[in-house]
Amino acid sequence: MTSESAPLPVLATGDILLELDERVLTITLNRPQKLNSVTQEMSDALVEAAEWANDSDDVRAVVLTGAGERAFCAGSDIRSLDKYATPWDFRNRVDYCDALRELRKPLIAAVNGYAFGGGLETAMICDIRLASTTASFAAPEIKLGWIGGGGMSTFLAHSIGASNAALMIMTGDPISAQTALGWSLVSELVEPEGLVARAQELGRTIAARPPIAAETAKANLRAAFNLPQDAAIAYERDLQTVTFATDDAAEGRAAFAEKRAGVFHRR
Repeated sequence: MTSESAPLPVLATGDILLELDERVLTITLNRPQKLNSVTQEMSDALVEAAEWANDSDDVRAVVLTGAGERAFCAGSDIRSLDKYATPWDFRNRVDYCDALRELRKPLIAAVNGYAFGGGLETAMICDIRLASTTASFAAPEIKLGWIGGGGMSTFLAHSIGASNAALMIMTGDPISAQTALGWSLVSELVEPEGLVARAQELGRTIAARPPIAAETAKANLRAAFNLPQDAAIAYERDLQTVTFATDDAAEGRAAFAEKRAGVFHRR
């Protein structure tokens, strides 16, 4: 059920589930019998869902999780990787990590079990990561003869430091949720039964903020990782100026002066 009037897209596979409530879109990888490993059909559906969410004024935050208790996502379905005719076709595939990275709305991961391979990359793409106390994280591609290709190295190095990233990528061995918290790979640990509810609660908090400012904050954080410091500060000032000129910012100032809650319309 949804409290929103906007119709959800009808996806071509039931292995991706969508739920919209209070402006928070929950995307569930729904293949628990295969540890929510991602097929090409699921990847295509995630592309469609991300594009729809970007275009919808009714979506102001997104929660991503996996069905079942065992796995958030175990990465790509290994059996599907042999279908590419050439390595170049494999290189130029439309990937679920790419789709989620293009999402402009704030994205929260609710990691409820294994986040391995592409599943770890998927979690790392998210702006905020919450994890079950029973979750575990690994970059196991090296055990199969390759490395990750969805941003594994850069995301891990930025998040947990070069040495810890090397430990994960070069051994392929998993780390526990407690280690992930200690390394700042995740922001919070939650008992399994409360994980998605906590992620949705956080999503509602973000969804209540002025949406242009929230989307701009996400863009600015990404730029902060990629630009030299002086350029990053200048870019931040430019984005601040853009957001300050919006109707929502004027409403925020008025609401503050009148000691009331703001009503924001994404304009």
